[in-house]
Amino acid sequence: MIKEIIVVEGKDDTTAIKRAVEAETIETGGSAINKDVIKRIKLAQQRRGVIILTDPDHAGERIRKIITAQVKGCKHAFITQEEATAKGDIGVENASVEVIRKALANVHTDYEAVESDITWEDLINAGLIVHQQAAARRMEMGKHLGIGYCNGKQFYNRCRMFRISREEFAEAWKQLEKKEG
Repeated sequence: MIKEIIVVEGKDDTTAIKRAVEAETIETGGSAINKDVIKRIKLAQQRRGVIILTDPDHAGERIRKIITAQVKGCKHAFITQEEATAKGDIGVENASVEVIRKALANVHTDYEAVESDITWEDLINAGLIVHQQAAARRMEMGKHLGIGYCNGKQFYNRCRMFRISREEFAEAWKQLEKKEG
């Protein structure tokens, strides 16, 4: 049984989670999160802790940002678009039991006002911003670091928020370089 309550987008996500692990969920009902849902998430965070596991798409990221802005100290679990896609549909409900378990085993905690070893220049040097293949490179680095795909600014913020060390960053970059050949 997972101690924290897992925040997902909908009923199909809850079904997928319960196939993979013994856990309770809160469903946001999509990206129009109302005050009552935020209130339940805040209570869950105070009492048991919260893990946010939203779809790896624009709407899922929007939901994650809304919750994170209003509920401090959340944990985050990520799955990739490839792991969550079936018949052209992207969603947690499409992820396998193994993928969900792996994502929940590798959660990251949101910390406030954190200084990081990673600088904006590190992202430029790694070709994660201001580079022709920046988006693809961020996607690969996000997989290796377990922080999901996002734009350059958000990638930088996640490195800080999840306290990605210089060593972790260097190892992910090494893996990226190896994959690109």
